[in-house]
Amino acid sequence: MPKTLLGKWSVALAIAFFLLLATLARLAASGQEGGETFSDNLLLAIPGLLSGVSGVAAFFTGIAAILRRRERSPLVFLATAVGLLVLIFVLGEVSSPH
Repeated sequence: MPKTLLGKWSVALAIAFFLLLATLARLAASGQEGGETFSDNLLLAIPGLLSGVSGVAAFFTGIAAILRRRERSPLVFLATAVGLLVLIFVLGEVSSPH
């Protein structure tokens, strides 16, 4: 388990990422559809945006916990890795939208 406050935040943000992603998937499975733009259906946009933000925040708080506070919990490393994958995905979507 993480010992530092930043480490605990990183793990909590990674958990929030997965919960928000599951909420988004459940809403999409219930028949909610997107539109032409990201904000056409706010019921889908809000959990999607919050999940991305929490994933990226998990990465940065994990990095801060590892480098500044010398956190060595495997959960923090896992949360940081998940956050890095989310960050790469978000940067890819921003740099080359489709």
